[in-house]
Amino acid sequence: MPVASSAAPRRGWRQFLSAAALRATRIRWRPWKDRLIRWFVGHYQVDMTLALDPDPDAYPDFNAFFTRALRPDARPLDPDPTSILCPVDGALGEYGAIQGGVLLQAKGRRYSLAALLGGDPQQAAVFRAGSFATLYLSPRDYHRVHMPLSGRLREMIYVPGMLFSVRPRVLTRVDSLFARNERVISIFDTAHGPLAMILVGAVMVGGIEQVWAGRITPPRGAAIRHWSYGDTDPTIQLERGEEMGRFSMGSTVIMLLGKGLDWEDDLHPGRALCMGEALAHAAPGTYLVENSPSPSPASAQASPGLSATKTSTPAAESSAAVSDNGKPITPE
Repeated sequence: MPVASSAAPRRGWRQFLSAAALRATRIRWRPWKDRLIRWFVGHYQVDMTLALDPDPDAYPDFNAFFTRALRPDARPLDPDPTSILCPVDGALGEYGAIQGGVLLQAKGRRYSLAALLGGDPQQAAVFRAGSFATLYLSPRDYHRVHMPLSGRLREMIYVPGMLFSVRPRVLTRVDSLFARNERVISIFDTAHGPLAMILVGAVMVGGIEQVWAGRITPPRGAAIRHWSYGDTDPTIQLERGEEMGRFSMGSTVIMLLGKGLDWEDDLHPGRALCMGEALAHAAPGTYLVENSPSPSPASAQASPGLSATKTSTPAAESSAAVSDNGKPITPE
């Protein structure tokens, strides 16, 4: 795949607030972090009974609380092995068929599939006749991202960009917002065909992390970066329901899939969903999945130490994909 270049995103107040959020949410001074966490729980009515550790004071900093694991029984997976799962807790945005290489953003505003995928026409051609779903994570939601179906990681792409808010009302005002914001794209090969999981950054989002690589951003780069995983040994295989990434503060996930999906009848934009609910089913004859047990959200394990072939412009080479402690994420 050719390496595409991108102008450095303009630094402004959104970048300043996001950098400040990154620092503030990792302060471990107990009076600060305990008060912040307890205020957040009360203000957003967070249900701590679902957390693996329900004690707000037990978390070493706000980020650890915000990306907390849930109890193994908190998010059961839909039992139908042919169902495509909702990957997050959040509100459903627009969803449906990708028509003519264009996706619906909100209230008639549309954006380019190729632009969303970093300007790569070959990558866009794979999903041109496919399907998509947009899911918005509010501050109160669970902020780990899980696999909607089993897949083998083929490629990861970091696309620099702006940090517009992704709140629903902003989507009706800013053209091509998802194709302009910073984002991390992960491409998987699945039994149903290609799957793209796109984690979109936003103002106040302190970071985007993947279980196989740790923190991808920040630091925020000025060029598109690619990691190829097709030749890694062992391969990175994530099972249906397994954690694949997380947000430090909330944002949006966009799923791109193949054609031939039958969406659940009761879906509509704005509907609240939980991770593990069925979003869609593959049309008969287009989907095959092994009927094997899936890991629970709290027990999914990372694949530490896996290497990848990385390409980027020289300016981005210093932006290593590491977690806060310099290691791949290990989900609880």
